Amino acid sequence: MARTEQLRLDELSPRAAAAAVRQRLATTEMRAFAHSSPAKLIAVGLVLLGLCLTAGVVTGTAVTSRQHALDVLLDQAEPDAYSAQRLYTSLSVADASAGTAFISGGLEPKPVRDRYNQAVGEAGAELVTQSNRSDQDTDSHLRSGIATGLPVYTGIIETARANNRGGQPVGAAYLSEASNLMQATLLPMAQELQKHRESAIAGTQRNHVRPPWPAIVLPLVAVAALVAAQWFLFRRWHRVLNLGLLLATTTMVALLAWTVIAGVISAVATTDSRDDGSVPAASLTESRILAQQARTAETLKLVRRDTSAGYDNTFDAAVAKLRGILADYPSGAPGSADVSTASAALERWKGAHQRMNDALSKGDFIGAGAVATGPGANEATAQVDALDRALGDGIADTRNMLRSNTSRAARALDLLAPGALVLSTAAAVLIAAGLWPRLREYR
Repeated sequence: MARTEQLRLDELSPRAAAAAVRQRLATTEMRAFAHSSPAKLIAVGLVLLGLCLTAGVVTGTAVTSRQHALDVLLDQAEPDAYSAQRLYTSLSVADASAGTAFISGGLEPKPVRDRYNQAVGEAGAELVTQSNRSDQDTDSHLRSGIATGLPVYTGIIETARANNRGGQPVGAAYLSEASNLMQATLLPMAQELQKHRESAIAGTQRNHVRPPWPAIVLPLVAVAALVAAQWFLFRRWHRVLNLGLLLATTTMVALLAWTVIAGVISAVATTDSRDDGSVPAASLTESRILAQQARTAETLKLVRRDTSAGYDNTFDAAVAKLRGILADYPSGAPGSADVSTASAALERWKGAHQRMNDALSKGDFIGAGAVATGPGANEATAQVDALDRALGDGIADTRNMLRSNTSRAARALDLLAPGALVLSTAAAVLIAAGLWPRLREYR
């Protein structure tokens, strides 16, 4: 039959043959149109509309959730962690200062007394700050334990002071009892509270670095569906392009690219806030606590005039761990210059501690006390203060880095949530505009 039609075409004039070909193509298209029901086209349109709108809603929701988590980190989790770190440090400083006050005998020097009072006051203030956070009920037993134990500790210290002023040797025993309460009970609870706060920051950072797969997969599926729909229309109507669907595809590709690029920028900033902020801050905080533990052991040895190796072992273990942390601190990390200063102060402190031990081994308690608590620039007190000050400055640098990078991570997502809704809605409108002419052909 095809051969017969071809012979008939050959018998016609060129103009008539062209008209016959056009008629045949129109007949073929009408047959395809007849086999294509409007229900199929409506179903395709509804699927495309659903995919695009769902992709926009899911992307907007995911971005909003991530921004909220970063805001909570900046406004609550990080300040809570910093407050817990200050509580932990203040308790350690108070314990070390209490021991120093007993070495001079009688009335302690005013700077030493002021340092102790300031540390206790700061610890009380941070307890109030921690208790104001009602969303951390799981740590209420830790706050209550510290709040209950701190007055007991200060009461024992005052009893020890009263006996020390009266020349009673039992004052040293009271001091040891108070220090044992601090080291065995209060500081472990403060450390656990701090770890919980640090874990909250680490959890937010860990979740934020993970890709938001639903917000990536759904726009990708929508793009694939739009491409498939355009192929379907081409096969049915033999039209190469559908402007509406083509623009809708471009819109969803733009949404997908925006989500991926903004997500990568935000994840990198969050990684920087972890690597240059929270991680080194934890190391420096631990270093600061170790320094105060070593100082407490040093002063208690003098107060009790202990010539055994017990306090020296505690001092050496704390200093060895502190030296290892400072040696492993990354050279390019924030606070690295402060760490170098702290390391130099630590070495000078070790030299002063050795001079103290040498004087104490000779029975020169006054000379040993002068080395441990004297005002000289080469004595232990000056080096401990320099070490603590350098570590505090380093913690401030890492905290600033943590907050600035977290803020940058949040800013990278600022317009994405509303932008996702706008782009997905625009894609839906373009899909309707692209399919409407095809639907009208069924009228």
